[in-house]
Amino acid sequence: MSRNARINALLLLAVAALAVLPLVLGLGDRKEEPFTGADAEAETAITEIEPDYEPWFSPLYEPPSGEIESALFALQAALGAGVLAYYFGLCRGRRQGEQRAVAAAEAAAASRDTPEGD
Repeated sequence: MSRNARINALLLLAVAALAVLPLVLGLGDRKEEPFTGADAEAETAITEIEPDYEPWFSPLYEPPSGEIESALFALQAALGAGVLAYYFGLCRGRRQGEQRAVAAAEAAAASRDTPEGD
């Protein structure tokens, strides 16, 4: 197994552990909604500290259910990942094209420099 394959396997294992360990260890068992986002946790903490707190503004769009909100968040994440993947692929393609052009120019220069008919 090559070094890169071992690193990829270890990273994959780490990601799987991060996803599975909270479920196995029961880290959210004592909560009504154990895996809510940071926004909900912050809202709960603020209302505990200052019960009369009122937000400065309200959301422009409030999804009708948590499932739709999760789906929109997943769509946003997928679009962001797609944009990043396109950008990195474009950069890699340009770099490979430049390397091929340099190699072709060097090969052409080398073929001109060698005498023919030896």
